[in-house]
Amino acid sequence: MKVLLSQHHRSYYSQKSPAFLGLFLLLLPVFSPDLFSPLGRTYPSLFSEWNAPKPKHLRLLQGALQWKTPFRQQLELWSPLPHQGWKPCADPKYTFSLPEKSQGYIQVFLDGGLNQQRMGVCDAVAVAKILNATLVVPHLEVNPVWQDSSSFAEIFDVDHFINSLRNEVSIIKELPAEYSWSTREYYGTGIRETRIKTAPVHASVDWYLENVLPMLQRYGIAAIAPFSHRLAFDNLPKSIQRLRCKVNFESLVFVPYIRALGGTLVRRLRHSGDISGRSTGKYVVLHLRFDKDMAAHSACDFGGGRAEKLALAKYRQVIWQGRVMKTQFTDEELRYQGRCPLTPEEIGLLLAALGFSNNTRLYLASHKVYGGEARISTLRKLFPRMEDKRSLTTAEERANVEGKSSLLAAVDYLVSMESDIFISASPGNMHNAILGHRAYRNLNTIRPHLALLGQLFLNKSMDWPEFQSAIVAAHKNRQGQTRVRKEKQSIYTYPVPDCMCRT
Repeated sequence: MKVLLSQHHRSYYSQKSPAFLGLFLLLLPVFSPDLFSPLGRTYPSLFSEWNAPKPKHLRLLQGALQWKTPFRQQLELWSPLPHQGWKPCADPKYTFSLPEKSQGYIQVFLDGGLNQQRMGVCDAVAVAKILNATLVVPHLEVNPVWQDSSSFAEIFDVDHFINSLRNEVSIIKELPAEYSWSTREYYGTGIRETRIKTAPVHASVDWYLENVLPMLQRYGIAAIAPFSHRLAFDNLPKSIQRLRCKVNFESLVFVPYIRALGGTLVRRLRHSGDISGRSTGKYVVLHLRFDKDMAAHSACDFGGGRAEKLALAKYRQVIWQGRVMKTQFTDEELRYQGRCPLTPEEIGLLLAALGFSNNTRLYLASHKVYGGEARISTLRKLFPRMEDKRSLTTAEERANVEGKSSLLAAVDYLVSMESDIFISASPGNMHNAILGHRAYRNLNTIRPHLALLGQLFLNKSMDWPEFQSAIVAAHKNRQGQTRVRKEKQSIYTYPVPDCMCRT
């Protein structure tokens, strides 16, 4: 009898042990987080992401769901921008010619995401022109956050890049054999005489002539790493500014398979019917910049309670080791300053207040959203016809870009440029790049007034009509109107007047 009971107990516990073991492993990081420090990049926000918060602005949400936008407001919202007196400039007096003799070879190593690297490419071409040097096709570093190792040639059409600039700057795909030793690995193993590591941010023309030209003349080659924001926006010859514009708006073209996938998405967005079965042909792109890194770096409160605050604080410490100055401010102070990214719920309320109806075809351009589908459920409730790359394409169609953040961002860039309206939830490199490119083409781009929105969302007693009225009034002149670049501002974000001429 004892033998039978013993066998029964062993059988019972052997069946239950996998479940107990799974539960133990799941809860172990909670009670002993130090054991899992190597997983610091993935663990901290795990549990807070499972428990996405309920809507923070329920009063406004209920009003938005019941609101019927007047037809005239919708018509004005979707109308193309009128001509504003500027056009892309192709002034013949700023054409170039190649120097009789190159001073040497310039290599640049670009960090950041796709759009930061894009601006770096434009600056690299300008630096090569300033120095009368030959540019080697830029090397794209692996971004520590996105972990994408895609090369320049996997993203941009190299032949078009080189050929479009052949009369202005000499560009080669690879170094000649005599300089084949000059690789990223070579510069990563020690201090090298041919590497410039101290190029200042927004360096002047004179700095390059005084510090880089002598190196070229001595060694025949100079490698600049890091190379991000290393050329000033002011006090440059107009010819150099125009060259940067040409590279950005004409020479940098994505590879054919990215263009093909982008074209497929645009066609499906334009030719799918609304809920009544009619094809509207119009769509708006929302760049929902609400990933884990953005949420943590902002130091704002997103309604997830104590668990979320602790999770983001731990993630912030792991990634930036306390170098986030915003943490000295309260959430209320940050929102009054307009320094908090809009949550999916808040950007949805903004869109609804501006006049977008629940029939609007909305394309979501974004990397992985912090909190996943649960976090964007309120946005989807407001805009049930929301789409993204996955909902509009098959796995086979995405095969060439899946899992590669730079290629996915390139697809979103194309879809954004073809949209009737573009809006970003918060400023960033993609926002800045598309804002400038759409300004160059005179296209409607909505710039959220973050400081005002922060104040409005803090007012818990505000009803929908008052909120809607305040939003419309504040954004009348934030929908693509020409803005002339100010000193120190980027020509890639504000192309007037450097890249454009008055008609």
